[in-house]
Amino acid sequence: MQINEYVNDFRTRVDKTSKLIAKELLKHAPFTSFGAVTGILILLLAIYHPSIASVSYTLFYVFHPIHVLLSALVTAGMYRLHGGKGWAVLLIGYTGSIGIATISDSIIPYAGEILLQLPNPGIHIGFIEKWWLINPLALIGIAIAYWRPTTKFPHAGHVLLSTWASAFHIIMALGEMVNWIAFIVIGLFLFLSVWVPCCLSDIIFPLLFVKTGNDNGQEQ
Repeated sequence: MQINEYVNDFRTRVDKTSKLIAKELLKHAPFTSFGAVTGILILLLAIYHPSIASVSYTLFYVFHPIHVLLSALVTAGMYRLHGGKGWAVLLIGYTGSIGIATISDSIIPYAGEILLQLPNPGIHIGFIEKWWLINPLALIGIAIAYWRPTTKFPHAGHVLLSTWASAFHIIMALGEMVNWIAFIVIGLFLFLSVWVPCCLSDIIFPLLFVKTGNDNGQEQ
């Protein structure tokens, strides 16, 4: 009997969490789609103006740190709005922002660079390569979210910044002008680098730790 009750409770939790995640994904889809389009336009511009590559490293380390800050605001904010508190906010906010932003801005673009055999691939792990910049910004974002949790504007800005960081990461590796087939593949990797990790960071990851009794949190 106890086993059946446990199974039923688990199914209920999965069902409620799945509905909550689906609701949040639907709300944030327009931000993510628009972000992917802007990244593709930046990439297209870089293809026709190779001189942009000369400043792509600098621009990556402008957009990536701000992306981490907004990611921490949204990840910790989402968790707070659904009842999270204490040290768990710090742990979830840091892991969700640093870990998933690294996947989004560095690892997925790097995988595309390797797949396409671009001339200058590089992984550029920000929280290690520029630890003194990335980690403090994540902590600042978590602290703000703890006292004033919000998700609406930061998520929109987060998606745009993630797209631009990913785009300039790829531009660093471009070298000479690429052909249109490579451009299409890069566009797909750019879209994936935004949609999957950003929604995972902002929505799915923090909600995995939300108790089902706290699923009525509202965005602010």
